[in-house]
Amino acid sequence: MTEKILIVDDEPLYLKLLETNLAKDGYEVVSAVNGKLAVELLLNEPVDLVLMDVMMPVMDGFAACQRIRQFSSVPIIFLTAKTEETDRIKGLDKGADDYIVKPFSANEMLARVRAHLRRASTNNKTEHERFFKHGDLKIDHGRAEVWLDETQIFLSATEYRLLLQFAQKVGEVISTDVLLSTIWGDEYKNDKEILWVSVARLRQKLEKDPHNPCHILTKSGVGYYMPEITI
Repeated sequence: MTEKILIVDDEPLYLKLLETNLAKDGYEVVSAVNGKLAVELLLNEPVDLVLMDVMMPVMDGFAACQRIRQFSSVPIIFLTAKTEETDRIKGLDKGADDYIVKPFSANEMLARVRAHLRRASTNNKTEHERFFKHGDLKIDHGRAEVWLDETQIFLSATEYRLLLQFAQKVGEVISTDVLLSTIWGDEYKNDKEILWVSVARLRQKLEKDPHNPCHILTKSGVGYYMPEITI
């Protein structure tokens, strides 16, 4: 089945360029000119990935991403001319999976799209039983859902993949290098900040006390792990 991509940008030129290159690569493309329209479209029409500008009228990309994360884990890649580190971190903190700075090549954009779609497609594939439990945390592999007690927690595609790494290796410390290469790709192996932000966001969603976590612990100077003893 053809994968569907939502592109969100208030610049007609970028919308046209993105649509042309994605269509040539075999994707179905839908578009929106601001974040508000993007959220409305996603509420009514499922897509496989979102490419979204940050600076837009009505509702910017940051606000739209935050709203989307309340009901969807669809991979989101920000496309923006902003290069400041704080903006990049803010985008990740709002739930984005990746960040590409304008101007960018079509080949770079398509490579990122393929990588995120490929990783998202593995979310439901696991050798474990359908349900994984760790204290009040439950993962439903069959539905790719995460629950804390009776409350469903909405994770981004990247956050979900990150959580699965810990769930599949309970008690084992996973190094930052391995996590970066596995979740984001070898080109991110030195980008530790993207991992720090993602783990912090995951803890905010999963831990009753993010400063005293029970599900995802830090091994100083090495990496992270999920402890064998459940709460």
